Amino acid sequence: MNVLLGHTFYRSTAPSGEDEVFRSERRLLEESGIRVTTFERHNDHIDDSTLAGRVRLGMGAAWSRRSYRELSALIRRARPDVAHFHNTFPQMTPSVWAACRDNGVPVVQTLHNYRFVCPQAMLQRAGHPCEECFGSTFLPALRNRCYRSSLPATLAQVWTLALNRAIGSFNLVDRYLALTRFAAARLAAGGIPGGRITVRPNFLDDSPPPGGGTGGYALFAGRLTPEKGVVALLRAWERVRELPLKIVGDGPLLPLLREMATSKRLPVRFFGRLPRREVLRMIGDAVVQIVPSEWYEGFPMVVLEAYACGTPVVASRIGSLAEIVEEGRTGFLFEAGNAEDLAATVQGRAGTPLRLDEMRRYAREHFHGRYSPASGIASLLEIYCGVIHEHRTRNAGGNPRL
Repeated sequence: MNVLLGHTFYRSTAPSGEDEVFRSERRLLEESGIRVTTFERHNDHIDDSTLAGRVRLGMGAAWSRRSYRELSALIRRARPDVAHFHNTFPQMTPSVWAACRDNGVPVVQTLHNYRFVCPQAMLQRAGHPCEECFGSTFLPALRNRCYRSSLPATLAQVWTLALNRAIGSFNLVDRYLALTRFAAARLAAGGIPGGRITVRPNFLDDSPPPGGGTGGYALFAGRLTPEKGVVALLRAWERVRELPLKIVGDGPLLPLLREMATSKRLPVRFFGRLPRREVLRMIGDAVVQIVPSEWYEGFPMVVLEAYACGTPVVASRIGSLAEIVEEGRTGFLFEAGNAEDLAATVQGRAGTPLRLDEMRRYAREHFHGRYSPASGIASLLEIYCGVIHEHRTRNAGGNPRL
């Protein structure tokens, strides 16, 4: 099998789990003997330092003739059996799907967020879940300036979605991959063809060794941005003073969080960005991993990393997290954004060492049963084979959608 993988990397100053998923799937396919050709863009190369540059970038996110031409040429050289895309924003655009169609290659698209149904990409407004644009125009997004709190930036996103809906771009994808059942339902409600959505979770291709949970601290690892719930996390630690909190990551809220921790003398330490190996070691040593997100996460890789290390997860009861974390077995859930509930959860349910030891064992078993490299490659190849078969049957005049 010959597979074309496509991805636009996020800025190196704000790395995303999507980048790691792309790299992991590429490695796993290559190690399985699959021929892999990649088509990549890097957002570090974007020129948005001037108003003119931002305007060109925004309007160009709807369709890229350059990406269409370059991918078409690559397809003619590599002759892939199937193309699989991750992030196509903002440089690739849905034009890459058209290039595949025009060159006879079926398309798989992983949906890591809600960008194809929401101009803001996160189904969130003012810190709360929002689906106001579902079943209507995108006027609510314009009215609320949902993307970067900017009317011009939001207009560019609305233009991108409206144009591609009008010309049928979203029907060019043969199979959409949602990471959870929750995400699949919201994406279908937002306009993605529901009959083309398959649920396939993320996986880890390099399972870390189990940790002992003996570090005597709770851990947060991720971007320090509002939707990650880190302000509520520190407010919770005004009550959880008996368990130190370590925070790994960087982001625009770091100065505010440092000031909160210092002014209130909280038992919180900030480590900034660390190499992945060191982060995994810290996850394994943590008593619990905290995932306090306040938006509909796709499938946080940090949860899989915690399970692989055997570390229970304390997560917000919101969106996909309530599906990924099994209450009382792989972790505990609390009300999103509720610092008091988070504190009570950590102090009460996560404060029994014997139960946590049992949960550590189950988390490891759960990881190997559902999220291991073996399960990841098996599900991926099954999807590829199904899409290739459907495509060939359709072109041969058979049933277009078996």
